[in-house]
Amino acid sequence: MNMMSNLQTRRSLLFRSGSVAGMTGLAAALADTGCLQAEAPTGQSPFHLPARAKRVIFLFMNGAPSHVDTFDPKPDLAKYEGQQPSGKLYKPSSGSGFMPSPFRFSPHGESGVVMSELFPQLSAHADDLCVIRSMHTNVPNHEPGLLMMHCGNLQPIRPCLGSWASYGLGSENKNLPSFVALSPGRPVVGPQLWSSSFLPGEHQGVAVDTNETDVEKLIANIRSGTVAPSQQRSQLDLLLQLNQMHARQRQQEAILEEQIRAMEMAWLMQGQASEAFDLSREDEGTRNRYGSTPFGQSCLLARRLCERGVRFVQVYYVTKTGKQPWDTHSNNNDGHRKLCADSDQATAALLYDLKLRGLLEDTLVVWTGEFGRTPYSQLDKNKNVRNAGRDHHHTAFSTVLAGGGIRGGMMYGESDEFGMNAVHNRVHVHDLHATMLHLMGIDHTQLTYRWSGRDFRLTDVHGRVVHDIIS
Repeated sequence: MNMMSNLQTRRSLLFRSGSVAGMTGLAAALADTGCLQAEAPTGQSPFHLPARAKRVIFLFMNGAPSHVDTFDPKPDLAKYEGQQPSGKLYKPSSGSGFMPSPFRFSPHGESGVVMSELFPQLSAHADDLCVIRSMHTNVPNHEPGLLMMHCGNLQPIRPCLGSWASYGLGSENKNLPSFVALSPGRPVVGPQLWSSSFLPGEHQGVAVDTNETDVEKLIANIRSGTVAPSQQRSQLDLLLQLNQMHARQRQQEAILEEQIRAMEMAWLMQGQASEAFDLSREDEGTRNRYGSTPFGQSCLLARRLCERGVRFVQVYYVTKTGKQPWDTHSNNNDGHRKLCADSDQATAALLYDLKLRGLLEDTLVVWTGEFGRTPYSQLDKNKNVRNAGRDHHHTAFSTVLAGGGIRGGMMYGESDEFGMNAVHNRVHVHDLHATMLHLMGIDHTQLTYRWSGRDFRLTDVHGRVVHDIIS
């Protein structure tokens, strides 16, 4: 039996016994091996970094927002309107050349963070925001772009960011999962975006379909309709004994341990999940502040979950009619006007609520897409310039962060005069991941898991902490 199997077996024994002293001893044992463990005592960082963020809310704009229409103004696009871009392009331009944004940009707050007019409510929080204008990633295709932003890899073979955070830090509430993914329907790539892959299955995100906000429909089968709780407990106890007998004969089968934990978590959630997911417990003014859309109500739900100790919450901007609503290949301007209105209201309400409750200082909020959009136009088959869109763009885009130790009122990095390429203080997705983990008290170079003969980590062999944006 290899060292990781031994550690997993010891973890499962301590999990069942509930021994706090045992978990402390296990933390020390795992620290000696260079591995983090899943049940780290609350508030304790195994790597002893100053943890600024206890939790993360990851707001994901599926389809990729246009950076030159939101957070990265490029007045030179008007000067060179209609001119085709030069230099190396991922694929040739099929449109009418450079296309200026129709939206006004202006500075906001005491810090003067410049934002598009599409974010009138979020602009009130300008002094809490750090806008990274120099993001870049590997390729401008949705599936690999989504996987890179979530898993640090272009192929669907690695654990996602939320699973790594859960594995490294565990949960602050043993009656709720440490990682939850909220989406109205399934986004492109789907479950791989909240997959634990080769990490223990308990660290996979619990997916919740937020098309319905009724607590009985948000989580299917949260309560049994046939037996009382006491009878359920007796059934689980019997199943646990049978599974333990089975497991003793199959020491290497970690999947059985994961199934045992999943059943125990389902039991524990029956008490707390019903309350945590019940948005009707919020007053009408709060619910209205977020907006009635699935994204707005998902943001409200994310706040409730974080209040109750959920470590990592992913919120996807997906609609009933489109899995990639921000993918504005046509009608970019009208599309962004509508999309930003919804996202602006919900994101601003979330920041307001977190700050009001004293949670923003240790909650990291990230707003991003998988990449950006071209500063030049894309035309449909009718070549109608009035309906012009923007294509995928990976060499420059914007990401917005707030709270959790982030330096607010800051615009970090630059793209060139057209928004084509990140040119100053460039930040790759690996760097963003390294910085997020650092804020949570984790050294990204030491958060490793041995699998199939090698040590894996979220940032692979890449990544640097962007210390300039940390307060």
